[in-house]
Amino acid sequence: MTDNASDRQIRIFDTTLRDGEQAPGCSMTLREKLRVAKALSELNVDVIEAGFPAASPGDFESVKAIADANFGPIICGLARCNAGDIEKVHAAVKGADRHRIHVFVATSKIHRDHKLKMAKQEIINSAVGAIKMARELCDDVEFSPEDASRTELSYLAEVVTAAIEAGATTVNIPDTVGYTVPAEFDKLFGYLVSHVPGIDDITLSVHCHNDLGMAVANSLAAVQAGARQIECTINGIGERAGNCSLEEVVMAIKTRAEFFELETGIDTTRLYPTSRLVSSITGMHPPRNKAIVGENAFAHEAGIHQHGMLQHSSTYEIMRPEDVGLSSSSLVLGKHSGRHAFRDRVQELGFELDEFETNRAFQEFKKLADKKKDLYDGDIEAIIMNVDNASVGPWVLQSLEVQTSTDQPARAAVTLLGENAEVASASAEGDGPIAAAFQALEQVTGVDLTLRNFELHSASRGEDALGEVTVTVEHDGSNYRGNGTSVDIVEAGSRACLECINRILRRKDRGSDTDSSADAERATI
Repeated sequence: MTDNASDRQIRIFDTTLRDGEQAPGCSMTLREKLRVAKALSELNVDVIEAGFPAASPGDFESVKAIADANFGPIICGLARCNAGDIEKVHAAVKGADRHRIHVFVATSKIHRDHKLKMAKQEIINSAVGAIKMARELCDDVEFSPEDASRTELSYLAEVVTAAIEAGATTVNIPDTVGYTVPAEFDKLFGYLVSHVPGIDDITLSVHCHNDLGMAVANSLAAVQAGARQIECTINGIGERAGNCSLEEVVMAIKTRAEFFELETGIDTTRLYPTSRLVSSITGMHPPRNKAIVGENAFAHEAGIHQHGMLQHSSTYEIMRPEDVGLSSSSLVLGKHSGRHAFRDRVQELGFELDEFETNRAFQEFKKLADKKKDLYDGDIEAIIMNVDNASVGPWVLQSLEVQTSTDQPARAAVTLLGENAEVASASAEGDGPIAAAFQALEQVTGVDLTLRNFELHSASRGEDALGEVTVTVEHDGSNYRGNGTSVDIVEAGSRACLECINRILRRKDRGSDTDSSADAERATI
C-alpha cells in the first residue's frame, strides 16, 4: 500500500463532519465543527473529511477553518467530478500541511440510468478528467465510485483501473445504500484485487452505510479482503440508518487482534469522550444498549453476571471500561473541591480545556455543587459539553421563576441579560411550566418559535441528577437545535430554548451563510 503503510495498519478516515452531519438534525456551527475536529485529532484519526465545500459558503468556510487550524490529521474535502467543486475543495483544504481532494461519481446501473443519464464511458471519462485535475492541485487524491456495491463487477473493475491510471492514490469502495452483506462484499474486494492492475500501489478504502445493520461487519469483511482504510463516523451517525461506527470497528479490530491481525493508530481511551462530545453537539444520543459507548455497554444487572464479574471481570467483559475512556469511578467531587481537583478530574475523563474554558466550567461546577450533595462523572461531562454555549449571547438567562398548579395554567417569569448589560423581563402562561417558560422567552426576545422536539436525558444518577435537555425549534422555515443542563428540567429546557434563540439572532446579524449553491446536490457516498 502507499505511504509505506504496513499490511497490518488500518487507516481510520473519519467523515463525521461530512457524511455524519448530513443526518437530519445533525448540522453543526463552525465553532462546534472545530471542537469536533480537535477531538478527532486527539483521537488520532488518520483523515478528517471536513465537509463538502461546494455545498454552501458556510460549508466552505468551515472546511477552510479546520484545514487552517492544522490539527494534524490529513484534512479532506469532497467534490463531484467537476472543475468548480474541485477548485473549491483545494481552496478550502490547502491550508493544512497534509490535505486531500476526494472526488466521486455514481457507477451503478440504477444511478447511470435514472440519476446521471450517462453512458458507461461517459462516467469513466468524467472520473478520469476529475482525478487528473485534482492531481494537478494536490498529490493526495481519493476517488469513490458511488453505489459501488450495486455496480456490475466487470464495469467496477474497469472504472477503478481507469481511476488508478489517472492518478488516484486512494480508491474507496462505498456501499452507499447499505445493501451488501459480508460474504458478498468479500467477493467484490477479492475480484478487484485480482482484476485491477496496480491496485497494490494504492490504498484501498471502504465506506459502508448501515441500512441493514451490517456497516461494521461489511467494513471488517472488506479489510480482511484487502482494504486498508475504513471510512466511518463517531456513534455511527449519518444519513438514514447511519454509517459504520468508528468506535465499534476500532474496538473490534483491537479486541480481536489475534483474529484480524490488524491494528489502528486510534487512542481508544478517547473514544468515550469523543462520542460524548458529538452526541451533545448533535443532540443524537446513542441508545443505552449501543456497543462500546452506550450507557449499558459495561453495566451488569443480572445476578449471575454480577457474581461472575466479582470473581473475574473477563467472565462477562471482553473489554475494560478504561480501554474506551470510561472512568472506573463515578462519585467524584463535592462543593468543597478546589480548582486543581476539578482540573485533574476533567483530564482523567479525557477532556482537554484551555484556561478560559476551565475557569468557566469550574464556575458552573461550583453552582451545581451548591444544588447537589453528590457530583458524578456524568455531571462533569455535562458541564463540559455545554460550557461552550453557556455565555454565547446576545442573551444570557439571569433568572427564572415558575408557578404551577393542578387547576390553573402554569406561569413563568424570565429575566435576561443582554450584551450591553441590558436587562429585559417577561412573563407568560402556558399549558405547563416548560410551555410557559418558552413563551416568556419568545416575548422578551421577540423571536417566534415552533417547538419540534424536546428530549431529556439524565447525566448522572439520583433524585437530584443533572438533566440534559435538547430542543429543536423551527423559525422562518429553518430548524435550530439547542442544549441546556440543570438539576431543574424547566431551567434546562429554558437554557436550551435560549440557545436556539441566540443562534437565530446571531444568524440574522451576520446574514445567512448556509444557502446551498444553485446546483449542489447532497453528497451521498
